[in-house]
Amino acid sequence: MKPLLLPLTAILVTTVAAQQPLDRIVAVVGTRPILASQIEEEMVQAQAQGQTIPTDSVGRRTMRRQVLDRLIELELLVQQAQRDTSIKVTDQEVLDQVEQTYQNVRKQFSSETDFRDQIRQARFGSVEEWRRWLADEQRRELYAQRLIEAQRQKGKLRPIPPTDAQMREFWEQNKAQQPRRPAAASFRQIVIRPVPDSTSRAKALARAESLVVQLRHGADFAATAKRFSSDSASASQGGELGWFRRGVMVKEFEDIAFRIRPGEISDPVETPFGFHIIKVERNQPAEILARHILIMPDLSADQIAIARRSADSVHDALAHSPAASFDTLARRYADPQEPKLAEDAPLTGLPTEYQSLLAGDTTVGLKPVISLGAGTPRPKFVVLEITARHPEGDLTFDDVKLRIRQSLSDQLGIKHYIDQLKRQTYVDIRL
Repeated sequence: MKPLLLPLTAILVTTVAAQQPLDRIVAVVGTRPILASQIEEEMVQAQAQGQTIPTDSVGRRTMRRQVLDRLIELELLVQQAQRDTSIKVTDQEVLDQVEQTYQNVRKQFSSETDFRDQIRQARFGSVEEWRRWLADEQRRELYAQRLIEAQRQKGKLRPIPPTDAQMREFWEQNKAQQPRRPAAASFRQIVIRPVPDSTSRAKALARAESLVVQLRHGADFAATAKRFSSDSASASQGGELGWFRRGVMVKEFEDIAFRIRPGEISDPVETPFGFHIIKVERNQPAEILARHILIMPDLSADQIAIARRSADSVHDALAHSPAASFDTLARRYADPQEPKLAEDAPLTGLPTEYQSLLAGDTTVGLKPVISLGAGTPRPKFVVLEITARHPEGDLTFDDVKLRIRQSLSDQLGIKHYIDQLKRQTYVDIRL
């Protein structure tokens, strides 16, 4: 049976007869206590996720103090966020997150009986008790996240560059847990996507406009998305996109999505993917919850053939013309939604077509044109040039130095902010 991938509940245990608490307070932050049971449950959670728990008393005492420090930091952030009237966490978004977590955990179990057995093993009396606890935990996490984001936007929380010594110390503490470096490749590419002709585009626009009329006359948006949307990832969810901020979707989509009011149905919005019908369900500062329906124009065989010829001509230019400029060709032909450069990309994370080509070819240089989605209604063609190959092996400090610097910079910035909160808040540690 798979372990429940969530922390255990923080319940104050009492004796039946005397009704005296067996738990104890190990810290007070402001006016809120932190209990010893919370520390033990965090340690059980860490063990369930594969972390080794010390068996000696000194090691366990050290780990308990580390866990307590994290709980204190979270409590400081939550309390500060709740004092900031600009930071909001709604009941509905908490319920949405709880439901998503529930679905993610439930699908790990083959039967409802196995799922409920694991819930009981995690010290919950019922699934509903677990959901109530989860709602409280996720509300607190959201408050902390929103506060950090707000401080960054205001310029009050900035990354602090780590010293070389701090980076080396971080590496020494964590290198044993690092996975082996996978076989990887660095490359540049020009991805060419077939473009619908004017007739197909006009038909798609007409279909989108007719759906807008139906939706504005009361048709159910979710049911319409399930039936008509070409976005397979969201159609089965009734077009639901979840909460998102600017910078996640393409610009044309975001310009409209962040402009319309909750409940309003947009006119068809054209992006490189097709025509979108957008409905914003809820909004809050800098973030919206939305659904969409995507109507993609059909591609004719002629348009696919044109794209293939374009890929072949780009490949020939790079192969045979010294004057050919990759950047110039990319600006003219490349799909703007696709990355043009990749550094140390793990081979196992690349599309199967890339893997098949590179499995038997370890050289660098220009490769034959790759067809992505060959035989499907929407293929793409890739002009690929490998610039470096890296075999599988142990990671070194230099391999991860940039990632360590970025991660530590963020952590040090947050720690500096939390230290400021500690100086402004009553904190009593009793462990």
